[in-house]
Amino acid sequence: MRWSRRLGAAAALLALGLGPSGAQEAPAQAKPTIVSPPTAAAAPGTEALDPSLSPECRVPGSKLYTLAKLKAVKAALKENRPVRVLAVGSTSAGPGASATYPMKLETALERSLPDVDVVVEARGLQGEIASGAAERLRTMVADVEPDLVVWQVGTHDALARVELDAFGDALDETVKWIKSHDMDVVLVDPLYTASLADDVYYSSIVRKVQEIAAREGVPLVQRYEAMRYLSGRAEKSEGHMLGRQFRLNDLGLRCMAEHVTRAITLSLLQPDTTGSAGAVLKPDASAAPTREGAARAAPGNGPQVNPTPDAH
Repeated sequence: MRWSRRLGAAAALLALGLGPSGAQEAPAQAKPTIVSPPTAAAAPGTEALDPSLSPECRVPGSKLYTLAKLKAVKAALKENRPVRVLAVGSTSAGPGASATYPMKLETALERSLPDVDVVVEARGLQGEIASGAAERLRTMVADVEPDLVVWQVGTHDALARVELDAFGDALDETVKWIKSHDMDVVLVDPLYTASLADDVYYSSIVRKVQEIAAREGVPLVQRYEAMRYLSGRAEKSEGHMLGRQFRLNDLGLRCMAEHVTRAITLSLLQPDTTGSAGAVLKPDASAAPTREGAARAAPGNGPQVNPTPDAH
């Protein structure tokens, strides 16, 4: 299975000009470009939902992500090797439904990256704030040696009322450390709950995550805005995604896996000539190890990405 996937990935990458030099060129194909969420029928004055997502997880793109380049993941695709993902955060591992999150994310990524082998490993940081999690995260990174770190961050800092600048400094320093070791980062901002929708401090933590993602040029999954949007739909409430003790239920984890995947696949379509991430959309709520192995080659024009995977 993996051998056939790699053969398929190699063919796709050669077709995009990402194969080894000297390989026979495939017929010319259009280079991938940044793709906006597919348009769907929407009421006048409203933004269309993204139909590539499951119906119960659909939100407009402006409430779901900001994009940035993912050089390390592109390099893994170019080298025709499995993409290793480290998923970190309080809902990444644990009893019950949360134990299925790595499988949900891996399945969603492989659906959106045809013929690519994706390996997701999860590490839980239950209840830990960013400053305390930073050192443990570095140990995890050294152990897994991922191409991409997906970090859910900020919820426990907000609940613990961590000083805002201290939170921002710890997050910024850790993101820079990961990037300095030739790994990509995707940030996932805090959970939404109606009980804290008017909490100014909680909202400031959400904005701080957005600010750092924009400054460091890393993709951001706007989980707070996505959950708030879904909770505000007439037939829904936050309870359909959020379980007890600030833990996502099975549907919430599946939607998060789809949302993270959407941000990753669209970020992979960012041209290499672009600069940093686009403008962040603010919500309305008030001893360093080194990577081993051969050095990565410079990424090519872009990976084979299915911009509109079938919703499921």
